[in-house]
Amino acid sequence: MNHLTERQKTLLMLIIRDYIDSAQPVGSKRLAEHYHINLSSATIRNEMAALTEMGYLRQPHTSAGRVPTEEGYRYFVSEMMQSAELPETVQHTISHQFYQSRPELDQWMTLAASILAAQSQGVSVVAAPHVETTRFKHVELISTQGRQILMVLVMIGGEVSQQILTLAEPVPQERLSQTAARLNGLLAGLTTQAISSLAARPDPLDQDILLLIAQDMRRIENKPSGEIYTDGLTNVLAEPEFSESDEARRALKIFEEPATLQDLLARTTSNSNVGALQVLIGGEGEYDDLRQCSMVIARYGVPGMATGALGVLGPMRMAYAKTIPTVRFVAGLLSDLVSDNLEGGG
Repeated sequence: MNHLTERQKTLLMLIIRDYIDSAQPVGSKRLAEHYHINLSSATIRNEMAALTEMGYLRQPHTSAGRVPTEEGYRYFVSEMMQSAELPETVQHTISHQFYQSRPELDQWMTLAASILAAQSQGVSVVAAPHVETTRFKHVELISTQGRQILMVLVMIGGEVSQQILTLAEPVPQERLSQTAARLNGLLAGLTTQAISSLAARPDPLDQDILLLIAQDMRRIENKPSGEIYTDGLTNVLAEPEFSESDEARRALKIFEEPATLQDLLARTTSNSNVGALQVLIGGEGEYDDLRQCSMVIARYGVPGMATGALGVLGPMRMAYAKTIPTVRFVAGLLSDLVSDNLEGGG
C-alpha cells in the first residue's frame, strides 16, 4: 500500500465520506468550499490527481470529480475499523430491545436482523447459531402404538429433537419411563463423543436407546448452518447503485438462495474468531455477484459450542462508520445471549 501524507489522507477520507453521503463525484471546488480546507483548489486538484495515480480514486468522466476505488474504500475501512463506535445511547437502546424480547432464539434472530437493517440502511442477514458440540440434558420416551415410541431429546442450550422409533418388540410405558430416568442420570451434561464411548449397558433397551441418542446428537452437530433471517431489502433498492444497475441488483439474488448465503457466511467466517469483523469490498475477487457491493460480516456465539454469523450488505459506498460498529455490537450481544442460554440450559 502506498504511503499517504497526512494531507492526502485527510483529503481521501473527506472525499469518501462525501461520496458515501451524496453518491455524486467529488470535485476540488466542493472540498474547498464545503469543508473549509485551508488549501487552494489547485493544490487540492494536484493531491486528487496523486491519489488517482496511486489507485485510491478514479475519475468517471473527464470533467467530473473523483469517486473512490475499491482500494480507496479498503484504506478508508482500515483507518476507521477500530475507532468507529456506536453512541452510548444507541447501544443502550439496542440492548434494551434485546433484553425486553422473549428469551427465544427465533425472537433474537428476527430482532438482530431488524436492528442491523435499520441502523445500517442495508440488507441484513443473520444465521442462527449452529451447534458445534452438543451436550445431553434430558430424554423422554413415550409409548405411541405397538412397537413405536416417541423419543424427545433435549440438549443443553435448548435444542430439541423428536423422532419416532420402532423397537424390536412392544415396551410398556412404565419401563420406558424407567429407562429414560436411568439414562438422564447417566448422561447428564455429556458430549456426543463421551456418550459414544460409554461401555455397553446390561439392559438391551438401555443400550439401544443410548446408541440412538448418540446418533441423533451427531446428526445435530453435522447439520449445516442454522436458519437464515434477513431484513431491509427495500433499503438498498432505493439506492442509485441498485436502481440503475442490473449488475448491482444481481447481488440481491443471493438473498433468494439460503444455501448460497449460508455458504458465503460459512466460508467467510470459518477461520475467524468469534467477534472478529470482516469487510468484503467488491466481492474481493471471489464473489462475482458482489462486485458492486460491500458486506460487513462477523461471527458470534461460544467457540466450540454454538456459533453463527451475521452481516450487512449494501452498495460499496455504504455507511461503514455506522455499519461496522453496529455489526460488532450486535454480534457481541448475541454472543452474550447464546452464552447465557447455554449456561442456563445446564
